[in-house]
Amino acid sequence: MRKALQLITMIPLLIGSSVVLADAASNIDDSHNTKIIEKLPLDDSGQVHALFDLGWDSSYISEGRNNLDQGGIYWATAAVQRNNFNLYATVGRGDSQHYTEWNVGVEYAFNLTDNLGGSVGYQRLEFYGDERAHDNELFGILEYAAVDWLVPSVSYTYSTEAAGYFVEVSIHSNWELTPNFSVSPYISQGFDFQYVSEEHDGANHFQLGIEAEYQLPNQWVLSGHVSHSIAQEDIKLEARNNNTTASLDETYAGIHLSWSF
Repeated sequence: MRKALQLITMIPLLIGSSVVLADAASNIDDSHNTKIIEKLPLDDSGQVHALFDLGWDSSYISEGRNNLDQGGIYWATAAVQRNNFNLYATVGRGDSQHYTEWNVGVEYAFNLTDNLGGSVGYQRLEFYGDERAHDNELFGILEYAAVDWLVPSVSYTYSTEAAGYFVEVSIHSNWELTPNFSVSPYISQGFDFQYVSEEHDGANHFQLGIEAEYQLPNQWVLSGHVSHSIAQEDIKLEARNNNTTASLDETYAGIHLSWSF
């Protein structure tokens, strides 16, 4: 179980794992997306910015798999940014079973052109549940944001424990319905290369969903998502090897409340 990129969202992650892009809309591809870090735009003024986020997901889905036997998961994140650097810490706790996860990381964001930006980073993961585990991850993301209605991105995460990597290609379509309310339908395709399983390299899962965000007064933001993940060959082969006969597709939702200053 790994909370890569993206809690993008948060990521998130958050995150999801997880990523800051200049003037980019926030993206959630699954519950671990580092979404909350994306709330902080690039800023070279030298000022320090901070963000706090609380969230809940109905299931803990990452890499197209449900990481918990029952229930969902609560998330809490704190992030601090100065110039292009972000420091963040995220804790997740199962709402129906004994499970705790800590992610602590650093991320550097950059712009290659006016419309092409990205980030690279490192995070340490600690897992507390029926089994004790840990991991180190290196990650990066590129996003092209020339037009809001078609924003492609690609993310990469390398795990030192698994000695493998995971790639996710996504397309978001961002629509501002009112000055305070926006929605973002998205699709994403994940590829596993010995990051989760060693039996198969290639297509892992296809995911689609919709995200929504409402700007509240005093720099509060309420956001949520509904997502559906469709298992592909990597997950199917893993299920066959484990004699799993239940449905491998996952549908889940989440909600977050964040505050920045």
